Amino acid sequence: MSARATDHGLDDLAAAARAALVREIDASGAWDADPVWREAFESVPRHLFVPYYYVGAPGGYERRWGEDPSARRREEWLRGVYADAPLATRVRDGELVSSSSQPSLMAKMLVELGVRDGAAVLEIGAGTGYNAALLSHRLGGELVTTVDLDPEITESARRHLAVAGYRPAVVTGDGACGCPERAPFDRVIATCTLSSIPRSWLAQCRPGARILAPFATGLVVLRVRDPGHAEGRFLHTAAYFVPLRGGSRSGRDDLDTPPAGLPRRARGHELFRFLLTLTAGSLTPDAALALWEREDCPSRERYGITVADGNAWAWLDDPEGPYTWPLP
Repeated sequence: MSARATDHGLDDLAAAARAALVREIDASGAWDADPVWREAFESVPRHLFVPYYYVGAPGGYERRWGEDPSARRREEWLRGVYADAPLATRVRDGELVSSSSQPSLMAKMLVELGVRDGAAVLEIGAGTGYNAALLSHRLGGELVTTVDLDPEITESARRHLAVAGYRPAVVTGDGACGCPERAPFDRVIATCTLSSIPRSWLAQCRPGARILAPFATGLVVLRVRDPGHAEGRFLHTAAYFVPLRGGSRSGRDDLDTPPAGLPRRARGHELFRFLLTLTAGSLTPDAALALWEREDCPSRERYGITVADGNAWAWLDDPEGPYTWPLP
């Protein structure tokens, strides 16, 4: 944090705001299954990773930053940093290219990742470096690798991590290719939405490894059996992330506009949106609607993904069918 910020007593405000955020996540139950994460969120100062962020404004985005000449606006920036909300951290040509995820969602994902002491973790999507810091606090920086395609993002993340006192490996590269020089991994976590499951990740995982990644508008947890096989179900949680940029993009991005002609109850239902996105290219909107109604609006936990023998497919209830859809 800058001298200007500390001169105005924002360090005390940051500590109080961080404690309030931890209490809010605690109340949500996000880390009930692995309360060790509470200490990481208590210890890692998010404001060191988000020196500025953007909020929607007429005609585009407005920047809030810790170096603002106005004391009121610096406090506004800091309170926003410790809100339980996602923050837009990098905008290019009017398009969001990087963000800091909602802290309570980050906590849920880290718990579902199921790390244990000594586990080597690969993170796809460095972002601000905050998630890598949380992992490093829990495991030690030598066991954490974070990869991003954009050198500006990795350089910024590396700088934030150093200021906060963490030293994971920060690698500039195509996340779809993983990081073979740091393999093998026990866990892989993506903080960007996938359109396919990169096979290179499986090859870089130890048997029994776990992969957690945003897919469609949900989060899938895959258990890796060997370099050619992985399978798992979606969590109940909705998740909306910036798409992975790089080799695994396949055009299966989220649908921006629900198809016209569908009933309003379907167009406005996020579980139907999930089905529509997951099955894009395999089911027409009308066929997806018929399935959705026939199966009584299935929850995300009923869906899963299998990678086996060079193929990948999504499924409802059972990997063997009757409802399966090919993936890239």
